[in-house]
Amino acid sequence: NETPLPGVFHITAEPNSDERGSFSRLFCTDEFAALGIDFSPVQVNLSKNLRARTLRGLHFQREPHGEEKLVQVTAGRIWDVAVDLRPGPTQGRWWGTELSRENGAGLYLPKGIAHGFITLEANSDVLYHMGQMFVPGHGAGIVWNDTDIGIDWPFEPDVINDRDQSLPTLKAYLAEND
Repeated sequence: NETPLPGVFHITAEPNSDERGSFSRLFCTDEFAALGIDFSPVQVNLSKNLRARTLRGLHFQREPHGEEKLVQVTAGRIWDVAVDLRPGPTQGRWWGTELSRENGAGLYLPKGIAHGFITLEANSDVLYHMGQMFVPGHGAGIVWNDTDIGIDWPFEPDVINDRDQSLPTLKAYLAEND
């Protein structure tokens, strides 16, 4: 499903259920290609979050090592957010959705999108299928509460690390990296 941010897709799983439980396809190269998405994961990461109200983000990798990713939740629930960093009319706009083990939804993020989330419950595990390898020295981010972006987070975080708390605003990042 398309979102208001070009190239960002909300993925819904279609589980096949029977007396054993269910089976869902979480990623299919052919289905992505049919939407014009050239995505071949090269790395899979798992973020384990012990407490509710834990915030991570807003993260991305700078060019020439920009990364696309497919984000899914294998345990718990999160409020997941994408922020468009690309030049153009949607730069600085955000879109968010709930991802959970129960809803089986995912979020595909192309290059040029910052990503962050806050856990809605304890023991939330987030699975990332990455289209590019992480390159040390190219990771970057935007502060989660940038008032110019105005993300409508469901609540203030209880857990956030110092690095994420001290990230620049989008305006400051763009001014430094133009």
